[in-house]
Amino acid sequence: MGLSNKELPKLGFLYMDYVLRFFDHSNFKGWPNKIETVTYHWKNDKERFIKEVKRKGIDVLIGNIPATAYETFREIARALPHVRFIPSLDTQFSNKSKENVTRFAWKYDLPIPKTYIYYNHENAKKFLKKTEYPKIIKKSYGPSNYGGYFVHKVDSAKEALALYDEKKYHPQYFQDFVPMEADIRVMLIGHKPVCAFWRRAPEGEWLTNTSQGGSMDYMDVPKNVLDLAVKVSKAAKAEYWACDVAYGKDGKVRILECATAFAAFPYIRDWIGQYIMWSLSEGRFKKPHMPMFNWEELGKIDASLLRTMRHIQFGKFSPSYDGAFFGKKKKNYGGEKVYLHKLDEKYKVYDVKRRWSEEWPSEKWNYQDNLAINPGKSKSGKSPKNAPKPTGDESKESSETDVRITKSELTDFLTSVEGIGKKKVDKIIDHFGDVEEVVGVIHQNSSILTEVKGITKKLAAKIEKAWKNLLSD
Repeated sequence: MGLSNKELPKLGFLYMDYVLRFFDHSNFKGWPNKIETVTYHWKNDKERFIKEVKRKGIDVLIGNIPATAYETFREIARALPHVRFIPSLDTQFSNKSKENVTRFAWKYDLPIPKTYIYYNHENAKKFLKKTEYPKIIKKSYGPSNYGGYFVHKVDSAKEALALYDEKKYHPQYFQDFVPMEADIRVMLIGHKPVCAFWRRAPEGEWLTNTSQGGSMDYMDVPKNVLDLAVKVSKAAKAEYWACDVAYGKDGKVRILECATAFAAFPYIRDWIGQYIMWSLSEGRFKKPHMPMFNWEELGKIDASLLRTMRHIQFGKFSPSYDGAFFGKKKKNYGGEKVYLHKLDEKYKVYDVKRRWSEEWPSEKWNYQDNLAINPGKSKSGKSPKNAPKPTGDESKESSETDVRITKSELTDFLTSVEGIGKKKVDKIIDHFGDVEEVVGVIHQNSSILTEVKGITKKLAAKIEKAWKNLLSD
């Protein structure tokens, strides 16, 4: 049945002055209640924005956050613990910079071109003088490659050093050059690929951006590319997502970019809106059916029409009454011929739920601001508390591991609170999914624990007090 009108969460669109809007009301066709809008006006607008969200009683804020506002919205999200952000701030971590994409890939052991990040420019200079070429130099800060205008190929140390002297990029971010057949953009909703296309460089060139003369087509995107994109989307815990995958001449696939902020045809934004409605309503609204390789057929339509087409719907495959099959089309896929509708069983739409824990807290991962001018120093010139410290050899992947609380440690803590026994601990963990999520709830807003049967407001307050005492020890 799903939720009634009164039970549905109150939605709000997160807009920003001077930033293109990804969603509007038409993408949420059929939502019965008023959808609020809250606009962030930059500068010193944080406190006003927080008050407006509270005043309007918003439960879910939907919208992408640009790189330049990301850290501010980290603070805003902490001040609004009951508000779910879609996508979450953790999911949007990769939106902020290429460095963040790299650190995300390092953590989840995702294939990327060999990447080097230097905040110490003298160390970078030494390395650039001895390394092999060619290299790709990129402006790290920002969610995209700006149509390729801040992506450079250098063939010698002299070129690299001259470029950095001119551009003043910080941090100095560069990668080994990987010869590519093409790159492939894959868009996903609920971890399911819903659109994919090749982007090929003009003959004799290496940049694949269509703004730089590259071409695109939708046919025969390989299985290993789609499988990698699904893996990356799941790692990011993304409601919707896009990956740019390099298809190397060596036969290997590597992640180039990934983010929730990407150009998408209006019908794809409609699908995302319908997916979110389905997820938030506990099934009251229909989950959109987006058949595998739909993009091959839609891609045959002129792009000018695709930019205006809305609310495209597909019916699910079903056999006819006499046992014959509708749609006998098969496709060579993964080394065998398969019915297209069978791939919908392999590539499912997942219901991505809210997470309460913080995977990428800024105290640890905001390298760009904490190391903005000199290594280990903030813009004020002072070493910030808990500032990230790059390793001695910054050309190596990060080997940092997060310290996590174990189930037994969480059990010991909770059972130390009067009125909490092991059975209640198990109920709490079962309700929120895992230990990390429970810690996130306690740390952000312990009153949310009252969702668990048997946990009263008084008991939640005791847990909060004990947690604060533990942190202050």
